[in-house]
Amino acid sequence: MTERPKLTLERTFKASIDEVWELWTTGDGIESWWGPEGFSVAVRELDLRPGGDLLYTMSAVAPEQMEYMVKAGMPLSTDHRLTFTEVAPPRRLAYRDMADFIPDVEPYEVETVIELFEVEDGVRMVLTFDAMHDDRWTKLAVMGRESELVRLAAILEARQ
Repeated sequence: MTERPKLTLERTFKASIDEVWELWTTGDGIESWWGPEGFSVAVRELDLRPGGDLLYTMSAVAPEQMEYMVKAGMPLSTDHRLTFTEVAPPRRLAYRDMADFIPDVEPYEVETVIELFEVEDGVRMVLTFDAMHDDRWTKLAVMGRESELVRLAAILEARQ
């Protein structure tokens, strides 16, 4: 497999580093915001250590997402596994997961790194991840990640 480009998204949250870390690393935290708008996540297993896995089910729950999934020939719910490669509380989290849900495309790994930095007005988060196999799926992945980060920001704002 050829090396794919890395993509980076950055956000600053008015929150403590521990709050942001908790939302990335606990079952309740992940279930509260993970996944694009219109999807829900149920954590089945969480082993937060290098080599440990997060097993979860992502389900389309909003009518427009459900309709899109059906039209694309994709199931409404999919099981996912990601494997943590680095766990350095509360500053750095890295994991690999398989892109194994794309019709007619051989599964491949996607690497993600989350870095948290304390700044004057809260926490700066730098999210770096591999591009997908083509421009269309990369654009969809970026849109999905950006949607997730909007949900994460809303959870953190609601706590203030």
